[in-house]
Amino acid sequence: MLLIEPLVRHFLGIFFLMIGLQFAGRTLGLYARLQFSHINYGVRGSAPWWHRHTFNVFRAAILGVCMARIFVDIDSWLGVFNSLYQGWILLVGMVLLLASYSAVNYLQAYMHEEWRSGIDSHGDRQKLLTSGPFARSRNPLFLAVMTGQLGFFLALPSVFSLVCLVVGVAVIMRQAREEEKALARQFGKAYDDYRARVRRWF
Repeated sequence: MLLIEPLVRHFLGIFFLMIGLQFAGRTLGLYARLQFSHINYGVRGSAPWWHRHTFNVFRAAILGVCMARIFVDIDSWLGVFNSLYQGWILLVGMVLLLASYSAVNYLQAYMHEEWRSGIDSHGDRQKLLTSGPFARSRNPLFLAVMTGQLGFFLALPSVFSLVCLVVGVAVIMRQAREEEKALARQFGKAYDDYRARVRRWF
């Protein structure tokens, strides 16, 4: 057994549990104060609706798997890639997860009142952010999340985490396009000028 393996195994379970608790606490706190939900699913059956539900299924599966691995050896069921299951790779994955977590928290704090998860149908509640990290990328928050998805794959290199990575990146890229369509409708020329000036990713 790798010396770092028990640390990473426990880290993953605790990490994803704390993310879930933090997200739920933040969402409930915002709702209690502002009396509207910052989580937007979109119209039932629409692309954003499917994206949200797909993300929820995978988020629950990741949490369940990572918590179970603390108590039970289920790696043979996950299709672990033994050639990638090296101490330094697991460590890089853990570092990327922490970097992603820090970046997501920074960006959500930077967005402040404009932060939403999904497309807010009430456009009058938001302003167009074009400064700070949004002056360098139109989707820095999505970039941070995808960094975390890569980190998860490296911290648990397996068929399971590879599927999570591929599906997660595909869903985020599709959601980014949907959100940009909504922003173009909402802000018109101001968003067109911003889109011409700043790249979608880098």
